Amino acid sequence: MGVLAVALVLAIGSPALAQSPLVAELERVATRYHEDPRSIDAVRDRLARAVARDPHVDTLIALARVCFLAGDVRATTTEEKLVVYAQGREAAKHAVEVAPRNAAAHFWYATNTARWGQTKGVLRSLFLLPEVQRGIDTVLQLDPMFTAVYSLAGNVYYEVPGLLGGDLARAEAMFRKGLGQDPKFTGLPVGLAKTLIKRGRAPDARRELESVLAETSPRNPADWAVKDAPEARRLLESLEGRS
Repeated sequence: MGVLAVALVLAIGSPALAQSPLVAELERVATRYHEDPRSIDAVRDRLARAVARDPHVDTLIALARVCFLAGDVRATTTEEKLVVYAQGREAAKHAVEVAPRNAAAHFWYATNTARWGQTKGVLRSLFLLPEVQRGIDTVLQLDPMFTAVYSLAGNVYYEVPGLLGGDLARAEAMFRKGLGQDPKFTGLPVGLAKTLIKRGRAPDARRELESVLAETSPRNPADWAVKDAPEARRLLESLEGRS
């Protein structure tokens, strides 16, 4: 599904998750992994063992989250990424079965499914698109304040071909909706900028990208350092010379 700039949204958790020391450690790693990327591996291993002992919904969601992070940051080959995203997808699917009204469970299922499809290739994974869309719709119904879902939705609408449901206007609306909720979620302006570039609005895109680089207190410092700021710089360089 293209470059899903979900921006790792891993700073988003729930009060229930924070009660577990292991998941509390994931919360810390999720925002500081740029300092020690290997910490992702350690937390993922511990969560996998915890799920094997007791597949509690909170632990399943945490495993789905860290698998997404591991696939993005630690996996180095396509095969490794597919395995990790599949693990996260299965954990989230189990969480959805246990707690069907848990927005985070649906979000991480949709997110890992989308990333698995992106890695596999758009044309080879179009059959997954309805699953991803159902996940997005469910999260929006359960918790419209779940900011990360607007990043996921915006990127899906941005990447999917128009004949199959892609829509740049809807992508822009989704990114702006998310930014209205959390202007420090730096993956959102990156996604918005890409959409604006594709819509022929380079000056507007440049302003969004500059705002990312100027952000001094991003919602997720690790995502900003590893993903969002480098992407913003790359996109700004690509805009050099455009009016």
